[in-house]
Amino acid sequence: MTGLSRQRATLLVVDIQERLAPAMPEAVLAQVIRNTTILIEGAKLLGLPILVSQQYPKGLGQTVAAIESVLPPTAQRFDKVEFSAGGMAIVHPDPRGGRDQYIIAGMETHICVYQTARELVARGLRAFVAVDAVCSRTKLNWKVGRDLIAKAGATLTSTETVLFDLLGRAGTDEFKAISRLIK
Repeated sequence: MTGLSRQRATLLVVDIQERLAPAMPEAVLAQVIRNTTILIEGAKLLGLPILVSQQYPKGLGQTVAAIESVLPPTAQRFDKVEFSAGGMAIVHPDPRGGRDQYIIAGMETHICVYQTARELVARGLRAFVAVDAVCSRTKLNWKVGRDLIAKAGATLTSTETVLFDLLGRAGTDEFKAISRLIK
């Protein structure tokens, strides 16, 4: 199994929205927003495309301001009513092509994140779920989602693991910038 590649990876932020966020445990939400922000900043540094989904924004609101404020102008956004963002992510291809790895952050782990990872894997793509950048309203549902994601064939990982896998080596300016992000 190969690791993450800058030439093949896309960051997919799933449904971190204004009216959904307050339903999450406060400390968990803070961790998810922090780690998702780190993933976005890392993706920008490393030149990865960024996709952002919103589940039924009329009811659940827009992407939370803390995430929206760090997104680059090149981030592609899409609204959905399906729980999975997998199909929509695939139809928003990076113009550079060749992207078959999706790094996933978002909410909720047992619904939209799970169904997204499952769909991507079913389509022959690789899904890497940063378990410290996903959440559910309850710890039980987060655990259920995490287990289902693994059984679906996605890779469970963490924010730091993702970034250092993409870096591949120390001693570069990018390494120094990424190291500052995670402190």
